[in-house]
Amino acid sequence: MGDDVAVFFLGLAAENAELRQQLGTAQDLLMETAIDAGQLHARIEEIQAERDAWRREAERSSNRPA
Repeated sequence: MGDDVAVFFLGLAAENAELRQQLGTAQDLLMETAIDAGQLHARIEEIQAERDAWRREAERSSNRPA
């Protein structure tokens, strides 16, 4: 019975190590995704500001007497 328990715990330790490695990989990917999302959010805000500036300019141009 002692050998069976040792084999069980050895298998459990190997599975635990594999799961820890997978978790580390997933955390790395999540961090990269969060960074990309932050950069995209900043770019969207820049584009929205440009759009708003163009709208204001268009409104000013349309309100000018011909």
